[in-house]
Amino acid sequence: MASNDTIADMLTRIRNACAVRHPTTKVPTTKMTRSIAQVLKQEGFIEDFSEAGEGVGKHLVISLKYKGKTRQPIITTLKRVSKPGLRVYSPCKDLPRVLGGIGIAIVSTSQGIMTDREARRQGVGGEVLCYIW
Repeated sequence: MASNDTIADMLTRIRNACAVRHPTTKVPTTKMTRSIAQVLKQEGFIEDFSEAGEGVGKHLVISLKYKGKTRQPIITTLKRVSKPGLRVYSPCKDLPRVLGGIGIAIVSTSQGIMTDREARRQGVGGEVLCYIW
């Protein structure tokens, strides 16, 4: 089924895979989902990701990260902030701090997709895509 909100679709697939402790999940590939996966990898929320498939059937295979013998997911919450029906933009000085800095906000800026910390460091604001902790 086609999804109009690929970011929400990606977050939901990751959330569901973590809930049942799957080692990997597949997400349709777009530039945005690839960039978000890159940020998640840099921040240590996922092990790795790779692209698979050809043409229209191209997708990202995201390797999820767990901790301990009980395999508790590293990602406890994924929350979509800016939605197609209600976009949320924030200037640099008003970028949210997620759980006092424990979590991250992923922001789409003119410099690309980055975390809230990186956006503050570069002095750019943008669209707040999601919160992750």
